[in-house]
Amino acid sequence: MSDAWLVVIDPQRIFADSGSEWGSPMFDAALGPIKSLRSGFGADRTIVTRWLPGTDRDGSWGPYFERWSFADKPDTDPLFDLVSPANGWSSRGTVDVSTFGKWGPGLTRLTGEAPTLVLAGAATDCCVISTALPAADAGATVVVAADACAGSSEDNHAAALQVMGLYAPQIEVVSSAEVLAAR
Repeated sequence: MSDAWLVVIDPQRIFADSGSEWGSPMFDAALGPIKSLRSGFGADRTIVTRWLPGTDRDGSWGPYFERWSFADKPDTDPLFDLVSPANGWSSRGTVDVSTFGKWGPGLTRLTGEAPTLVLAGAATDCCVISTALPAADAGATVVVAADACAGSSEDNHAAALQVMGLYAPQIEVVSSAEVLAAR
């Protein structure tokens, strides 16, 4: 796994702040394992993503932002800033997208078309699973560091991990310690 990329998905205030409608109660607990992974991978093999609302409200995005109007703000709103520990995790800046899944041109430009990705971040049951499935479909090997992910709830986190585990061997769900031991 020495050629793997650590992808820390959306370590942003909107998902970390307990006062946010999308704040994960698991975010603080996931930070320690994420930091350990980041130390093991280094800034050159770590990619940090950010979800931004953008301006597209076509199709299902219109009703989505009606339902979640608190997040319908300009991309520059501090709500979308990285949490302070995440600043500097990557030497490559951030990959910013306005979709749940982060797999696409921004990531493949950095990782290549069929890389090994280690996923961590928020939320397990939204942006992590939405990244893992299309990456696996595209031929990437995906490793989800379960303890380095934060779900919207413990139950939703467990459900998303269970679903991703069904895709073995393309998607493997392991602990951050197992990832580091394999490096």
